Amino acid sequence: MALIATFETITGVSAVDVVRDDDSERLIFVVRAKQLGKAIGRDGVRVRMAADAFGRPVDIVEMADTAEDFVKSALAPARVEHVKIAEHKDGSLVASVTVKAEDRGIAIGRDGKNVARARILARRHFDLDNVVIA
Repeated sequence: MALIATFETITGVSAVDVVRDDDSERLIFVVRAKQLGKAIGRDGVRVRMAADAFGRPVDIVEMADTAEDFVKSALAPARVEHVKIAEHKDGSLVASVTVKAEDRGIAIGRDGKNVARARILARRHFDLDNVVIA
């Protein structure tokens, strides 16, 4: 709770959730819809202040009502064309994401960081077992 309280003090935005991603040494905050811009701040000033306060990079993702929209949000700034959620024979739920060809690298991220963020959050908020970039 201390992480969320500090984030809210710095940004002025309520956080719905926070995930400590130790693999990528970052914090991922989920904020309510239409609060992303305020949380980031003009020219990224608020998110930089938060990163400085926590001593590690901070990612901010906007909450959504559906799993498809949430996966799109988690993969931003990549331009997602389509998200299809399918149940596999083993019962697992997988989001298959189609992005613009020139944004494929952005969606995946360096060392797979961005798609990993989407997987972590989709599992936590919508019980999806995997997110794949098609």
